[in-house]
Order: sequence, then structure tokens, then C-alpha cells
Amino acid sequence: MSLKGKAYIVGAYEHPTRKAVDRTVAQLHADVALGAIADAGLSLEDVDGYFCAGDIPGWSAPGTGPFSLVEYLGLKLRYLDSTESWGSAYINHVAHAVEAIEAGRCRVALITLAGRPRAEAARPDAMHGEIMDTVEFPFEAPYKPVVTNMYGMVAKRHMYEHGTTSEQLAWIKVAASHHAQHNPHAVLPNVVTVEDVLNSPLIVDPLHRLDCCVVSDGGGALIVAHPDVARSLNRPLITPTGAGYAIKHLNGGYFDILASGGVRSGAEAFAQAGVKPADIQYASLYDSFTITVLVQLENLGFCKAGEGGKFVADGGLISGVGKLPVNTDGGGLCNNHPANRGGMTKVIEAVRQLRGEAHPAVQVPNCQLALAHGTGGQLGGRHGSATLILERE
Repeated sequence: MSLKGKAYIVGAYEHPTRKAVDRTVAQLHADVALGAIADAGLSLEDVDGYFCAGDIPGWSAPGTGPFSLVEYLGLKLRYLDSTESWGSAYINHVAHAVEAIEAGRCRVALITLAGRPRAEAARPDAMHGEIMDTVEFPFEAPYKPVVTNMYGMVAKRHMYEHGTTSEQLAWIKVAASHHAQHNPHAVLPNVVTVEDVLNSPLIVDPLHRLDCCVVSDGGGALIVAHPDVARSLNRPLITPTGAGYAIKHLNGGYFDILASGGVRSGAEAFAQAGVKPADIQYASLYDSFTITVLVQLENLGFCKAGEGGKFVADGGLISGVGKLPVNTDGGGLCNNHPANRGGMTKVIEAVRQLRGEAHPAVQVPNCQLALAHGTGGQLGGRHGSATLILERE
């Protein structure tokens, strides 16, 4: 059953900072919350539902968790959802917010993301105590599985099975840079060429430095509201129509490294929305690495398995040039990757496109249907995938 018209995204805000030397994580959450609330034309007192994940301060503190931030923000809640699924959490939260609103649990839902790994010089692949406690740690740790290694294996396998080239992967970065040049907040605003990507240092075969996303601070927030609230505001009506979520794990070693959770989450979202990949006018795709985008394009059905390289080559993802505009804000490859979790910004840019508020140089004309997709965890390993389809009424 479609989600259409059951709730609307009425507020969206992305923090402009990329290095928060003067802000705490709690302050960043407050900044984005107030920004999204103002964008919606509402007040803090209107919020009665809050959705957050493990990026909030005090997440693992005993007896506090999200309660500390709820108090810091001064929220008076009827509903709280702290579902953690890493980078896919915030896309997943939109679907949860729609369901909560439809069930009468809340009327105005706030979703926030914030972090400052750049200011804190935190390593995205560092092993924390929680990871060391997992059941698989004693068996996998001796082989040193870090983020870059996992994605390098996916890229290498795709090349082996389908003849994909480093040049084709580089086109994904090139497309992101063409979009980022129009974003004044982008960490990497300069246009790059395929040669620039290939000449950047090799990080893990076959991925180069420019195949990897940026590390940045900042965050973002969304407001999802009941239809009665949404229609009372002077904002475009952006409604989720389909959502899907799936967990992909290693299944004791019997798994396809090129099939992410997006195979199932995408199929579920498209079926619920009643549309096809060919109907999508704009896509926000998680881009922790260039290979992440290529795998998602295939898994979500935008092209057949093995044809992702051809799909992205020669500007295939550049707005106004290619077949499918992707990540028109510059994405994680060039714009930002706040808290090492890119799902939130994927929804925000999709909302911008549907509102007609993207930069004129990258705005998709008369954009009515968009997709946002996120990965929490690692391709090549266990992860969660969330897919969201949005429509402008």
C-alpha cells in the first residue's frame, strides 16, 4: 500500500559548516533542528515526535541515550524512535515517521543528524569497543577488515566479473565534481577529470583517493508532518510514496558481494510506490566510494547487472547531460559526509530537487519524482539498505 498523502516532508535543512571547530555535537543537532523547523514555518513547540540514531551525544551512556538530547532541545514528545542503522538510519526514519503519524502517535516529527569527525580527527575505520564485542570480531579481526579494504574488494570483483574499468568508476567522481562546483559549501568544489581521479594516490586497489568520500562535520534535519499540518503551511507538498529496508549479511560466507541490501529495499519501495526505476527523474545515492554508486544503480534497477560502468561513463550522472542526474549537491564524494553518515543529506537534496530549490545549473526541470537511497554499514560486509521514493503533489 502506497504511503502517498499519509504525511509530508515540510522542512529540510543542511548545516553549512564542514569543520565545526566552535560547535559541540549537541549544538550542531540544535542548529539543524531549528533550521528545519524554521524552513517548515513551525515552532519547536509543534514538534511531538523525535527520530534519532547513534550520532547523538551520549548514545551509549547508561540511563540517558536520546533523553539527554531531547532535554537539550527542550522537546515535549509523545513519540520517540531511536532506531540505529548507521548511514541508512535517516532515510529509514522518514518511513518510520510516516507510519507513526498515520498511527496517531505524533503530528510533527523531527529527524536530526550531526557530528564532527573532521574537527575531532576521527578515523572512519577505527574499531570501537562496541565492535570488539560483536560475535564475529575474533574471527574477522585478524584479517584487518577496514572500510577501504571492503569497498576495494567489491570494486575488484565488479571489474573481474563485468570488465568494469577504473575510468568508468572515475566518471562518478567527475559527475559529483560538476555538481559540487555550484555548491558554495562543498568540501571539494573544483571540477576534476577522469585523469585527475586516476592520477590521485592509490588507497586500496583499485580505488584511488578521489574514489573516496570526504570526511566532514555538520549535519541536517527533516520535518515530517501530518497532512492537516502540511496543508496549513506555505510549503511545497513532498510526500513519501514508497519505502523499503533490508539487512544484508554474510550468510556464513554464502553471499553475492555485488548484491547489496538495495536489491530488496529498492524492489519493496518501487512496489509500494507503484512506479519503476525508469520513472525516477532524480536520484540521491549513497556515495561513500565511487563503487558504492555503481552497485546501487544496478541493484536498484536503473541498469542491468554488469552495465553500471557503461551507465555512468561519459557524464551519465551529470544533470542536464546524462541519463539520470545523481547527487546534484556534490554528494559525499565532493560536498559533505557529516558524522560519516550520508543518508540525511540524500533526502535533503531530493527534497530540494522536488521543490525546485536546487542550484539552477543542476536543477532537474519539473522534477516530480525522486529517489533517496542509503547504506548503513559496509558493502562487501554486513549492512542495512534503505530506499525512499518521494513525489511532489
